[in-house]
Amino acid sequence: MIDEEEIIASIALTKTALVGANTGKKLIDTIGSAKGIYSSLDKLKSSSLQIGTKLLDSLLSKTPKEEAEKEFQFVQEHNIQCIPYTSPTYPYRLKECNDAPPILFFKGNCDLNAHHVISMVGTRRSTQYGQQLCFDFLKELKDILPNTLIISGLAFGIDIASHQSALKLGFPTVGVLAHGLDRIYPSQHRKTAIEMLNQGGVITEFGANTEPERYNFVSRNRIIAGMSDATIVVESTSKGGALITANLANDYNRDCFAFPGRTSDIYSEGCNGLIKQNKATLITSAKDLTQFMQWDTLCNHKKQPEPFQQDLFSDLTPQEQLIVKILRQQGKVQLDNLLLETHISIQKLHSFLFALEMKGLIRVLAGGQYELV
Repeated sequence: MIDEEEIIASIALTKTALVGANTGKKLIDTIGSAKGIYSSLDKLKSSSLQIGTKLLDSLLSKTPKEEAEKEFQFVQEHNIQCIPYTSPTYPYRLKECNDAPPILFFKGNCDLNAHHVISMVGTRRSTQYGQQLCFDFLKELKDILPNTLIISGLAFGIDIASHQSALKLGFPTVGVLAHGLDRIYPSQHRKTAIEMLNQGGVITEFGANTEPERYNFVSRNRIIAGMSDATIVVESTSKGGALITANLANDYNRDCFAFPGRTSDIYSEGCNGLIKQNKATLITSAKDLTQFMQWDTLCNHKKQPEPFQQDLFSDLTPQEQLIVKILRQQGKVQLDNLLLETHISIQKLHSFLFALEMKGLIRVLAGGQYELV
């Protein structure tokens, strides 16, 4: 069910002066929800965040909420999905980042929390070799992990080559935009973007009427890196947005990979530099990626759960038995989804999960996921 109040409050945060992505995330984490911020300003005053007078005045302003209501009307009219930070469908990998945006606007059809997510980035002036490399890499990956979500920025060069290769090979692919969903930039990629709506989609943190300004692309790059398990740089000069994305991946403690090139090639300078500086691992194939990431080649094919001996769980509380039942049915489950399905408070859920972990029945995975041992 859509929480309209939470969505509007989340949008309002993005339109409030002095509230950047970092501050917005801290506010939500402290209070528990975006809508709670506006009804708990007294609590914020006494919190450890040391909220200043100017920030409080900004939060008290009516203008951001009025603008947010107009934005919400726009997204409803255009069938755009709003994903606030507190939603269980919010990309959990991105949620781990300190500067995760309070809300995302998404149009498409795919799981943003797929088991495996990679981003492919590179120069806007890609060579024929680089474009072919995108296709060949994904073609090999198709035989290993066919349901991997491919993310890029819908820009010229390697970005669009990655999206188009993904579409041809049947991968879901998402383009992260540096503007609102009232347009597609560059306009030459509109046809590809429309195709992606049925096999992936487009996503952004920016509201309607946001121009594709230069600084928005830098902001966009953090979402590309943050949503992914790994970032792959295909071709890059010694400077450019792909290197920014690679550095962001490093900052987020995500894996970064790069294809090497000849030392005389200008579009290999960035990749070779990343490898030389130990900021990226050298790969030449999809097999290299899956080996370095230690991804089980069969993990995308759901195995039939092995029968459990019921007496192993006879001493569990009803709440613990419910958690085990969900994990048996679904396999790996993210914490937010457990909250949603169990209706147990976050404090008690952590307690039950810890108890199950101490009993050797479950284990915690990267990204706040849990599974049965």
